[in-house]
Amino acid sequence: MRQAQKDSSDKKEGKKKREESPTPDDGHKCRVCRFPLLIALLQLLLGVAVTAVAFLMLAISPSLLARETPHWAGIILCLVSILGFVLYCITYVPDEKTSKQFIVKLLYFVLCMIGLVISVLVMAFAAHHYEQTSSFICEQKAEACICILDNEDLLARTFTYEGVSDCEVITGTLTLYFLIQIFLNLAQALVCAVGAFIMWKHRYQVFFAGLQIGSPSTQQWQKV
Repeated sequence: MRQAQKDSSDKKEGKKKREESPTPDDGHKCRVCRFPLLIALLQLLLGVAVTAVAFLMLAISPSLLARETPHWAGIILCLVSILGFVLYCITYVPDEKTSKQFIVKLLYFVLCMIGLVISVLVMAFAAHHYEQTSSFICEQKAEACICILDNEDLLARTFTYEGVSDCEVITGTLTLYFLIQIFLNLAQALVCAVGAFIMWKHRYQVFFAGLQIGSPSTQQWQKV
């Protein structure tokens, strides 16, 4: 009789723990939301967008400098996102179990910081050129557009944009592209900062929402 009661009690306890423990499907409900897949995906999308806008700007005039058309920044950030996908493919745990995972995590953290710095620099250049082109006074000469900041200043710097048939492209379209670059790189800087912060958080203030299993003998939860 006592044995039957004990078996019944053990079954109820086991059933209760199974109900409280997360179901296997819970970990598959939002794979895209898992770190670092979401961060890497956003980095890739924003990197492609920055590169595309930069090439559109370069198509306006070949006279634009590299700092005015930051396609190089977008390409670098796409490479950072690829490393994030590699990190996701490796079984991610907060404590480094293999040297390969440690190296990839370290590289991803460093590249996220580099991506943050690059995005801030590009954003600063774009803001400067946006303010500059917004104040341009331009004049069309053959297949070039000659622009200055102050028409009354004889020593004012002259900006020449070759291959432009309409100066409205410089004062209108190019200015809009600079504004788009500001917002894209601001978003990219925030994404890189979040990625670097999560990596630091996992390394030094370990938090990890993984699956848990209950041990009937100890009645304690363990992370796996």
